[in-house]
Amino acid sequence: MVDLAVDMGRGLVLANPVMPASGTFAEGLAKVVDLNGLGALVTKTITAELRGGNPVPRVSEVANGMLNSIGIPSKGIDHFLDETLPFYRQFSSPLIVSISAPTVDDFARAAERLNVEGIAGIEANISCPNIEEDGKAFAMRPGTTEQAVSAMRKMTELPLWAKLTPNTGDIAAVARAAEAAGADGLVVGNTILAMSVDIETMRPTLGNVMGGLSGPAVKPIMLRMTYQCARAVDIPVIGCGGIASANDAVEYLLAGARAVQVGTATFIKPGTMDEVIAGIAAYCRRKGFNRVVEMIGALNAEMMAPDVMEAAQ
Repeated sequence: MVDLAVDMGRGLVLANPVMPASGTFAEGLAKVVDLNGLGALVTKTITAELRGGNPVPRVSEVANGMLNSIGIPSKGIDHFLDETLPFYRQFSSPLIVSISAPTVDDFARAAERLNVEGIAGIEANISCPNIEEDGKAFAMRPGTTEQAVSAMRKMTELPLWAKLTPNTGDIAAVARAAEAAGADGLVVGNTILAMSVDIETMRPTLGNVMGGLSGPAVKPIMLRMTYQCARAVDIPVIGCGGIASANDAVEYLLAGARAVQVGTATFIKPGTMDEVIAGIAAYCRRKGFNRVVEMIGALNAEMMAPDVMEAAQ
């Protein structure tokens, strides 16, 4: 038997390192996936206020991936606590609640509301627009990242993960800012801003013109960013982006991720996460690892040229 458990800090230990990505997972998945078998459950992002989301079409297929511009529709925190949370309390896997907010103070208030039984941690989607910074995502800059995470840290003792955006020029600097502000983990990361055009209608394929690119097309980019962040901080990094198989997940773990999130692949094959968990265990057995933590960060970089290593900082 391979020990797949991973310690995510602040007392949160996952039975295995695999969980869904926020926005790709909801209660209906319990009909086809054993939710007790996942390392953690991650909700779709919720907001304090009611949100209707972006105009349709909200999803568009592209080569090796998909675009989405959902707009974080939400029924609000009250609805989540009263109607949704009781459903998740029946499962043994720890529940991580993803939250979004338009201001630092709103993030802090949302984090405070989630200090209730049945919630094991918070994933702060700081990739969302900050209305106090002309709509730029919090995680695009170290300063606004630190402000948002620090405000939440003061309002909760729950494990706090900051979900970063790849749409920044220096993700390692943002990662260090989140760590300094009190984040217990980093999710690397959200989707890459992109667009596509229907040449027959001569219109964007998304109602909101631009959206987030996810799926296999983004994996090499997100893997690189995960590697950079894992080298930049001491807190756990959760890799996310284009994971559709156990081999994909193993790449992230070798690059330094302590856990991974599976997103777009679940839309195509709902049982993907189960296959990834089994595949990670099989890889560990084949390579002689008794515990999955032995392979985390085990990327063999000895032969890398010094200038490449420096560029990866």
